[in-house]
Amino acid sequence: MVQKDTEIEHLRRKILAKGVLPRHIAIIMDGNGRWAKERGLLRVAGHNEGINSVREITRECGNLGIEVLTLYTFSVENWSRPKSEVSALMGLLLKTIRNEVNELHKNNVRLSIIGHIDDLPRGPLKGLMEGVEKTKNNTGLNLNLALSYGSRQEILDAVKRIIKEVQAGNLDIQDIDDTLFSKYLDTAGKPDPDLLIRTSGEFRVSNFLLWQLAYTEIYVTPIYWPAFRTKELLEAIESYQKRERRFGRISDQLNKKRNRK
Repeated sequence: MVQKDTEIEHLRRKILAKGVLPRHIAIIMDGNGRWAKERGLLRVAGHNEGINSVREITRECGNLGIEVLTLYTFSVENWSRPKSEVSALMGLLLKTIRNEVNELHKNNVRLSIIGHIDDLPRGPLKGLMEGVEKTKNNTGLNLNLALSYGSRQEILDAVKRIIKEVQAGNLDIQDIDDTLFSKYLDTAGKPDPDLLIRTSGEFRVSNFLLWQLAYTEIYVTPIYWPAFRTKELLEAIESYQKRERRFGRISDQLNKKRNRK
């Protein structure tokens, strides 16, 4: 354990010394059910253990100075899972918010939510909105939960809102560009993710932040979410720091730009 702590601290210092940290990290938290199944446990046990990963990753992101952490918590497609599992997840969501909101507030974390949250049961929704209200003035990490979220629906909703603005005469079609469109998405006011982490080894984005991920660096790990902790997060960030983000340009252009500074 001491050796592991030393390894983690060494990795943390190495990352901070490099200084190129992602402003916004998004995570597809996958593999809870498989983690539980491999241990002969019910799926809900994986979701329960996954909460410990959320707590640890949130704390580390706050300590590192990450601005936004977006967690794919519950997708619109997840409503089609067995009713017993959905009910257990909603109960776990409410319990977690009630247990964690004071700690989030104490650590200057601001809670926000994206998605069709009106689809949530009354209890969990009430608890979430109370957490959002309590932490709204905090200035540290923004913990952004994607709940009853689907990116295709988010984009369609943005299109509909823009159409209404045009029809009302409040917006000219010529004014519509990438920047304006982003203002109509659920993530308005937040930077696009610099790093997307997907646990459990699946190579897909699962209808998550499709517009926002246009130039995001993607990191896939075979580790299931309940086993994804501080060391794994730091390894993902270290991988991100080794990459060259060109945004459609070539390396020579970036080097010339750096040399002019």
